[in-house]
Amino acid sequence: MPNLALIPTFLRECLVSRSLPREPEPDLVMEDAEQVAAYAEAGRINGAMAAAYLFHSAHISQVIQECRTVLDLGCGPATQLAQIAQLNPDIHFTGIDLSPNMLADARLHTEALKLHNVDFRQADITRLDAFEDHSMDAVISTMALHHLPTPEHLDRCFAEIQRVLKPGGALYLTDFGRLKSLQSVIFFAYANAHHQPHLFSLDYERSLRAAFLKEDFVALAAKYFSLEVCVQSTFKVPFLVVIKTADKPLPEAFRQRIAALRGELKPRYRRDLTDLRLFFALGGLKNDPFA
Repeated sequence: MPNLALIPTFLRECLVSRSLPREPEPDLVMEDAEQVAAYAEAGRINGAMAAAYLFHSAHISQVIQECRTVLDLGCGPATQLAQIAQLNPDIHFTGIDLSPNMLADARLHTEALKLHNVDFRQADITRLDAFEDHSMDAVISTMALHHLPTPEHLDRCFAEIQRVLKPGGALYLTDFGRLKSLQSVIFFAYANAHHQPHLFSLDYERSLRAAFLKEDFVALAAKYFSLEVCVQSTFKVPFLVVIKTADKPLPEAFRQRIAALRGELKPRYRRDLTDLRLFFALGGLKNDPFA
């Protein structure tokens, strides 16, 4: 059963006619050491984002099956990337981020997990100069695109993805969609405030305010990619948006592993995962790997 606390937010969003004005985040690069530490601490795999991490790790794994090289744009402290790399040990991942502090934390995290299929580079996701044309089997990004300051930067990012991705390559990008009401922003940003540092909740609020419209992603997907790339979002209210290529079958052993990871989630995070699965399924996202 979905979280009943979401219903007032859902109704409010459906009734408002216009989205909030976009408020780009003041800093493109997260450099403050305290902010990085708070973000990494609250955002680790057993924290408030546990359900979202597992949801995207499973769906990304469906997209990148049979790939050998995957580029992760805006990897941050690599919590999401590390989980995906653990689930797909035969694939090599490269995470890029502008923040040296984030990358230092990412390296420590993957070293602690003894991961040997991940490396990192400091780079701008709108300028992938270190990567040759059509050199990557897949490009992924989770909750990073809203950090771009303008729609023009988002356009350049999509152009670079198209350039470095092999023809017919795999793609999975996910980010927030811009909400319509300030009440909804506050609800989502502070729903888990008692489980995470205030700086993490504040960053969450700023991220929601900086989100692009779902229509922005639809337009860029059509501009730079073929019809095989689809754009899906949570039902009615595009709180989360996914831009992806077609799924590939998952081995049964993989399905059993993510089912076990789901069972290890704390009860409230299992409920969060159920909500994510439901609202994306109602929005049209197919091939639920947890089904």
